[in-house]
Amino acid sequence: MYEVFSRGGPLMWPLLLCSVVSLAIVIERALFWWRLGRNRDDGVVEDMLQRAEQGDFEGAVRRGAGIGDVVAEVLAAGLAHRDHGLTEAMQVAAEDQVARLKRGVRVLDTIITLAPLLGILGTVLGIIQSFDMLGQAGIDDPRAVTGGIAQALITTAAGLSIAIITLIPHNYLVHAVERAVVRIESMATSMEVAYRRGLENGDEAA
Repeated sequence: MYEVFSRGGPLMWPLLLCSVVSLAIVIERALFWWRLGRNRDDGVVEDMLQRAEQGDFEGAVRRGAGIGDVVAEVLAAGLAHRDHGLTEAMQVAAEDQVARLKRGVRVLDTIITLAPLLGILGTVLGIIQSFDMLGQAGIDDPRAVTGGIAQALITTAAGLSIAIITLIPHNYLVHAVERAVVRIESMATSMEVAYRRGLENGDEAA
């Protein structure tokens, strides 16, 4: 492996950096989404909606705050600042949560684009080196150009491999974020309805 790496030329170092960064982000995001899945509690969200519909807004805030469920955190933040605008407060909280969910995705997207370009650059440099060697050694010694060709092929293969391997978790993360956003939007709409009903119930009781 070290021999192949060294034959790839200097551009193997930035490619190695891309692979390390990609691996680190994928591991961190995998742990993040695993914890998020464990903290997800649809029962708590439903209880918050019921409490809000009954007019028990503070109880709903206490029920959802700090449990680690993304939707519950958004709903609790909205209810906690309902006097200044329920919808606006939930929107701000949702943007903060979505930013957490998207963390690292843009970096993976950059690596997917950058790694093949670095590989192509290595190919160009390898071909230039091959022609230079061919001009010095002449056509009688074709083995003189094999070093440059090998460098070109190795960097291209490395860049494409990094991009392909990174593409799979990147697409999964994008899809996971989209699903989470749909869930947040759906439950936020349900909370707006429950909040209005809670206000109506409170007025009727008064």
